[in-house]
Amino acid sequence: MQSTTKIQSGARLQSRPRMAAAAKPTVAARPAAQQQAPRLATRHLGAGATLLASKRGDLSRVHAVIQDGAKLDRPLRVAIVGGGPAGACAAEECAKAGCETYMIERKMDNCKPCGGAIPLCMIDEFDLPSEIIDRKVNRMKMISPSNVEVDIGETLKPTEYIGMTRREILDDFLRKRAEEKGTKVINGLFMGMDQQEGEKGPWTMKINEYDAVNGNEKGMKKTELEVDVVIGADGANSRVAKIIGAGDYDYAIAYQERIAIDDKKMDFYENLAEMYVGDDVSPDFYGWVFPKYDHVGVGTGTVINKPAIKKYQDAIRSRAGDKIEGGKIIKIEAHPIPEHPRPKRIQGRVALVGDAAGYVTKCSGEGIYFAAKSGRMAGEAIAAGSANGQRMVGERDLRKYLSKWDRTYWPTYKVLDILQKVFYRSNAAREAFVEMCSSQYVQRMTFDSYLYKTVVPGNPLDDIKLLFSTIGSILRANALRVTDGPSVTFGKREGQA
Repeated sequence: MQSTTKIQSGARLQSRPRMAAAAKPTVAARPAAQQQAPRLATRHLGAGATLLASKRGDLSRVHAVIQDGAKLDRPLRVAIVGGGPAGACAAEECAKAGCETYMIERKMDNCKPCGGAIPLCMIDEFDLPSEIIDRKVNRMKMISPSNVEVDIGETLKPTEYIGMTRREILDDFLRKRAEEKGTKVINGLFMGMDQQEGEKGPWTMKINEYDAVNGNEKGMKKTELEVDVVIGADGANSRVAKIIGAGDYDYAIAYQERIAIDDKKMDFYENLAEMYVGDDVSPDFYGWVFPKYDHVGVGTGTVINKPAIKKYQDAIRSRAGDKIEGGKIIKIEAHPIPEHPRPKRIQGRVALVGDAAGYVTKCSGEGIYFAAKSGRMAGEAIAAGSANGQRMVGERDLRKYLSKWDRTYWPTYKVLDILQKVFYRSNAAREAFVEMCSSQYVQRMTFDSYLYKTVVPGNPLDDIKLLFSTIGSILRANALRVTDGPSVTFGKREGQA
């Protein structure tokens, strides 16, 4: 059996493991933005496995237990599991602050089944270039169960729009930007992690790293990476969440077909998105037709009847009718989507962000902005708590991200949860909801809140009118409703009974 030796803390990264007899590689000059990127030093563990570690300090300090707030003689080491918007934005903030940052992503060209809509404020806030925006949607149609159509968007200003993106394009841009700031991106499958020295000791990450050239599993090698802090950004089925016992949550299945339609039909959807409601397309969500660069995304989702997802997908195609007739399905995508935040999102030096934390809104199903924002908040908390990578952080530091998140966005999640429970419970309620959306006051309030992620103060008189209108819609829905459908639950703030 091959013997092993401990590797010192703080090593620079190299893309492949070094064999004992291998010559030391020559490192080419790098752009200034990349000179601080960590390079992996590795050791063999037998059967093709290697250890990724650091090389600053003496051997005895590699597995040292370090108390929260202690000054470090090396940069704080952070591993982000997942390279979507949440993981990439967390990695960017940590790397910018001087932390030794690693991002582990399984699939670099991942095409998540996602409507791809992002609010206007995200484009400016995250400095997104126009090239990654496929369409600028400023017209929407809400279509009721009886196919009553309501045009939404009349209150938008000429410069206001909803950006439509493809996740593989957006995610790749954000990952590359994080890499430019100094993040080491590892293309591999995260297998697990443990703390061999207790809760104040380092985390050892176990990774099946893919072939560096081809990015596939044929050249896969087992590696280990030792870090101080872990951010779980690995989606609804998060392995990081399972390891820290974050608890279960309700989740939806989202199903989407990318459909290529002819140019004339594509012109119809140039700046238009459609949302269909009805128990034929989903018992608790909506179906959509969203325009992309050269195709439309047609999809739906459900929490309470997942086995029937393909039946609902057939229905949304049927409802769209001749607008997509003759189109060619070029890709089919399906993925779980969380329905509420997890019971636990912080444990020791581990934080969850994005879908792993459960940050997808009810009613609208929005998740991209909240994923990116949560990742950035977590990264900022680590940067501040570690004094830009110079001190060890602890759970108290990470909880500052959680407190800020809940204080800022929890009301939004609760309001959308209430709207879903009130208006998605029957077809009669959905008809009332679409009717209510015809109000320009409702449209302005809704779009301002969505586009800018702020609570917009309303006009008291219009608020009273809206209240009575909403009550009237609910009463009509209750009068017409014949059955009670199953309900879904929202989460609780972490720590609530």
